[in-house]
Amino acid sequence: MSGSGRGEMFFATCPRGLEALLAEDIAAAGGQQVAVTPGGAGFSGTWEAGYRMNLESRIATRVLWRVASADYRNEADIYKLAYDVAWPKFFAVERSIRVYVTAVRAPFKSIEFITLKVKDAVCDRFRADGGKRPDVNTAAPDIRIHLFVTEKTATLYLDTSGEPLWLRGQKIAKVAAPLKENLAAGLLRLAGWTPDQPLLDPMCGSGTLLLEAAGMALGDAPGLARDMKDFGFTRLINYQPSLWRRLCIEVAERRVPAPSRLPIWGSDIDDDAVARTAQNLAHAGLDDLIEVRRADILEISPPAGEGILIANPPYGERLGEAAELMAFYPRLGDALKRNFAGWHCWFLSADLNMPKLIGLKPKRKFPLFNGPLECRLYGFPMVSGSAREKDT
Repeated sequence: MSGSGRGEMFFATCPRGLEALLAEDIAAAGGQQVAVTPGGAGFSGTWEAGYRMNLESRIATRVLWRVASADYRNEADIYKLAYDVAWPKFFAVERSIRVYVTAVRAPFKSIEFITLKVKDAVCDRFRADGGKRPDVNTAAPDIRIHLFVTEKTATLYLDTSGEPLWLRGQKIAKVAAPLKENLAAGLLRLAGWTPDQPLLDPMCGSGTLLLEAAGMALGDAPGLARDMKDFGFTRLINYQPSLWRRLCIEVAERRVPAPSRLPIWGSDIDDDAVARTAQNLAHAGLDDLIEVRRADILEISPPAGEGILIANPPYGERLGEAAELMAFYPRLGDALKRNFAGWHCWFLSADLNMPKLIGLKPKRKFPLFNGPLECRLYGFPMVSGSAREKDT
């Protein structure tokens, strides 16, 4: 497969529920023939489109380059598919490898065995072509090889992203249950937030939503803060450094000049969370642009007459938390009605009873996955008095 024509085939992965937003990012990057599937989207395009997705998409988790695909009957067919790929044309034998396998309705008893067969095929092909085989490194491989198998079809990809793209290279202080950056970006886009609107995250944790919002407001390309060698495509033989440099300069020049202050606010009831958020904002050079303070969501006053409130509250997965949340949610609903008239309030929750407990009727809800956890993003437009009165 060539490294320059229009005919490259890619597949970008993303958090489930954000596929439509991912398709928008692919189109913006110049990708064509976009085919959305659960958890991702396939597309065709040049390497410029592939590089742009790595550099500019806020939604993608990985961008994979398709190198082979075929129907199969058994494990031997999988081995042959992998062996027939001219791997030494794609990367040097000195590069370490790791094989990842994703199976959907595949008939195999052991994913580990299939992983081993692909690894053996890659190494055997290198040995046949040049007498040496690459080393395997499961912790920090230079080259990630992905096999995706369905009931009848097997497809091999080379990972162009390396470390997952939600690792923006910004956060140094983390919390126990962090929101991944690409999911945070998706929440902001689903909520309809635009940089000219006031934004408040009153349960800011480590500041992920604030960091993503600031990046969107300033026109930052999310991949620009990452170390160059973190991208998988830089380790491929067909890497085009001049193209990559041009794209990086292009997006850097698009950055919006920073104002004295962004209309973005964060708060948390936990002192440690506020300190972590402040540390992350400072590390990203955003501490002068965003105000963060300790405050209780039940008592906080809105920072503007109208805007968007968005939060990722605790889900009550641990023993004892569920009872606490059952007492908390009605008080939250009362506080929102009392304090946030004119605001659109959005909450990500794995608790499907949240709207009932909060005492508000969501106008919008989006099914999403936070990792393996099925969630909903609920949107509550706040009006003076109760929402029920407004509806009648």
